[in-house]
Amino acid sequence: MSENGNGLPRRRAAISDLGEALRLLVEHATATEAPTEEILRAAERIRQAAAPLGDRVRGRFDTASADDLLGGVRLYNPVTGTGSAFAPPLKIHREGDVAIGVCTLGRAFEGPPSFAHGGVSAMLLDQILGYAVTVSGHPGMTVQLDTGYRAPVPLYTPLRLTASVTAVDGRRITATGTITTADEPTMLLVEATGVFVALRAEQAQRLFGPVIGRSG
Repeated sequence: MSENGNGLPRRRAAISDLGEALRLLVEHATATEAPTEEILRAAERIRQAAAPLGDRVRGRFDTASADDLLGGVRLYNPVTGTGSAFAPPLKIHREGDVAIGVCTLGRAFEGPPSFAHGGVSAMLLDQILGYAVTVSGHPGMTVQLDTGYRAPVPLYTPLRLTASVTAVDGRRITATGTITTADEPTMLLVEATGVFVALRAEQAQRLFGPVIGRSG
């Protein structure tokens, strides 16, 4: 299932193209008011299209051939992965010591009518907090995430997320983050404080040894 060096960029582009198509499908499927018979026909066509993709699949401990764990390439990450049908996807970059993320949430992320589900906000913040912790040079796993909701997060509205590390105490790292709209970055919608703990070598081996061993 591996790709040679020349084929890897093309495979990654193909996975991203499929992800974009799947996100469009999910968006239309969650918003559609098409006639019932058309929905049934669409379901059958989708099953037919999905069948060949299921002929060769990886197991739980098999890393995607297009991914690069050490290089931070995770095409199927459910928050940032361009190959994921579930990801917005969130795009993150650094500005100094601050991680900045941008995304727009569609109908598939709806909780209260016209607003995002609260769990989606927590997922977005967990991702960008983890990014901030990692690029600070103190990578760790989330052990606590405290989320405060100030106002509902609107759908179909460009969002801006920020995150930065606020404390490092041995293996324990604390970071804070926010969600606002891009147009009103001073109006806080959601805020979070995350606590991350760097894994000891034996912990990392126990949790991820099978994955790392098969991705080499």
